[in-house]
Amino acid sequence: MRFRVHHLRVVCSAVTLVAFSAFWQVDDAQQSSIGPARVVGTIQVISGKSLTVISDTGVSSDVRIEDATKFLQIEPGRTDLKEATPLSFSELQSGDRVLVRGILAEDGETIRAASVIAVKKAAIAEKQDKERAEWQRGIGGLVKSVDPSVSTILLTTNSLNTNKEVLVHFTKASILRRYAADSTRFDSARLAPLSEIQPGDQLRARGGRSENGSEFNAVEIISGTFQNIAGTILSIDAATNTFVVQDLASKTAVTLRISSESQMRKLPAQFAEGLAARLHGQTSGTGQSQTPAAQDVASQAASNAQRGNTPGASQGGRGAGGDFQQMIARMPAATIADLQKSDAVMVVTTQGNGKDPLTVITLLGGVEPILRASPKGSQDMILSPWSLGGGEPSGN
Repeated sequence: MRFRVHHLRVVCSAVTLVAFSAFWQVDDAQQSSIGPARVVGTIQVISGKSLTVISDTGVSSDVRIEDATKFLQIEPGRTDLKEATPLSFSELQSGDRVLVRGILAEDGETIRAASVIAVKKAAIAEKQDKERAEWQRGIGGLVKSVDPSVSTILLTTNSLNTNKEVLVHFTKASILRRYAADSTRFDSARLAPLSEIQPGDQLRARGGRSENGSEFNAVEIISGTFQNIAGTILSIDAATNTFVVQDLASKTAVTLRISSESQMRKLPAQFAEGLAARLHGQTSGTGQSQTPAAQDVASQAASNAQRGNTPGASQGGRGAGGDFQQMIARMPAATIADLQKSDAVMVVTTQGNGKDPLTVITLLGGVEPILRASPKGSQDMILSPWSLGGGEPSGN
């Protein structure tokens, strides 16, 4: 899924808070007798010898810099202030993350800063770039099983040719997050215990792959329970960004909502025909049922995928048949204006709250040939792993 830079700010903020907390514990005793004041947030304005700091909750604080104010810089992810380095006031910039500690001025609002500990915005951006790359190189798919006794999760991923199982290893240091039931925003996800990850859940992890790709060491994991819907569009309301789909599995009409987070793609006709031919061969247990023409289309689609030549495909697909998740994620985006009544679509949605329309996470159009070939198999084998496997967790 498309990566939104802002969600990493949540991670950086958490790291910054850990480091800052250590500093508070050391120095609180010294400040308690004079009424300590502190704020953690982002510098919005620097004017003369004062700062305007916006906290993570949106509260603005005025900070007055004193002659005796001490300045330190710490790198994102560091938690030991012994690793902090001296900083000067002139080196502060708008966008830097800071912990300001001091006392309230006579007006009862302005903070007279005794110390300012900063995480530079350039360092945060560098960390964001690194984590973005890690999510892109990460792994996504469906949870097959969880084994707490050996700290592993068996994940089913997919390529163009077949599903593949990957054993995901985690440690006590690995971060486990869980999407909210009605959102795919990364910053709405919460820290969650391993016990909440269940077979059938969709999961995305960043970390490092083994040389043969059969194992993955996870630094961070995010998971959630989502719904798969495949069917035809009954009606579209562009004014409310909603549409109604006749679900092939349940035979019921389902109202779906497109949000700013929704990822929508439309398969090129030749690519869809090639995938349909390949799926038809898999579900029938043999490729002999395919016509020579269908076999040619399927072979060409796979060959293009391996070379990265499929329209919108990822360069450098991994393994036989390439990485379908990455190819789909890089195909041209679609909008609600591209949808038509009677179009066939495959959709992954939020679990929902039982009242509001389900929110579209990913939508794939141009799938008529795929649904004809394998209505059930296409959903399980293609769309499910892609929904959290096409790039990185999303957010606004």
